[in-house]
Amino acid sequence: MNIDVHAHLAVPAADALVAGEPGFAAELAQERQCHSAESLAVNRAQLERVTPAMTDAGQRLADMDAMSVDIQVVEPMPMHHYWAGSELAARYTRTVNEAVTAHCALAPDRLAGLGTVPLQHPGLAVTELEHAVGTLGLKGVCVGSQIANRELADPAHEGFWAAAAGMGAVVLIHPWGSSLGSRLAAYYLGNTVGQPAETTVALSHIIFSGLLDRHPGLKLISVHGGGYLPGYLSRGDHAWQVRPDARGCAEPPSSYLRRIWFDSLVYTPAGLRQLIDVTGADRIMLGTDYPFDMGVDDPVQRLGPLPPEDRDAITGGNATALFGLTP
Repeated sequence: MNIDVHAHLAVPAADALVAGEPGFAAELAQERQCHSAESLAVNRAQLERVTPAMTDAGQRLADMDAMSVDIQVVEPMPMHHYWAGSELAARYTRTVNEAVTAHCALAPDRLAGLGTVPLQHPGLAVTELEHAVGTLGLKGVCVGSQIANRELADPAHEGFWAAAAGMGAVVLIHPWGSSLGSRLAAYYLGNTVGQPAETTVALSHIIFSGLLDRHPGLKLISVHGGGYLPGYLSRGDHAWQVRPDARGCAEPPSSYLRRIWFDSLVYTPAGLRQLIDVTGADRIMLGTDYPFDMGVDDPVQRLGPLPPEDRDAITGGNATALFGLTP
């Protein structure tokens, strides 16, 4: 089987809950700082074009067939609105998670789902994680790379990570926007540079803080091939060796790359081979970023020549085991 672990769902009913909220207006204003007027126009046109693919299961399945994808793990658009108060956040979370569940139920042999949680409210996040996985039957949740100016590894989220590890829930990290602001506004750098940078920072905090030492059973996925981190974590290893202030984790930082899963969305066979060299083929799964233009519609072909056992692991074996999927 070919299993795509990085694909998106739009939930108009959830979007309606936050429309007109001051926090949403501030969120959009921050997004505008990261993109030029030209890029914002392209983004708006793209969103209009691809929204049917993110809401219509029939179109999704047809597109999966065209991509040679047998099963797709569907996660909501990575706008989690971490500014929302607890009441709104609870309604938004339930609306999104129920929509993901209903969408996947239209083709249960081909679609599996990840939900969202309101990490800005740590206690509520645990409650909603339990509901998403235990009641709705989702495989886990998608989270952002930063939560209301807190890092994912912030001690405030310790209860969430403990719950996720205890439940065997998958947690997929997907950035949205860039904290570098107007510096990356030109040339769509807010996405092409900003999103990998956000992923790199988030994973660095997770690794260096010792989070994976405290919760070794975590099922953590990083999209976009882990950003820039896998290609240059040797610098982090050096800091860990020579500086006591960098030694928050028990082992050299690069060793933790083999405790995280990554998608294959690095665009070229050469980039994938580099990722395999540092993570192992047993930690990589297909990712398309469906249906956006920064994704790919030929994920299997993009793998290039690989040993058969590596190809089988990446195309479906790893995801089958991690998500508990039945062929």
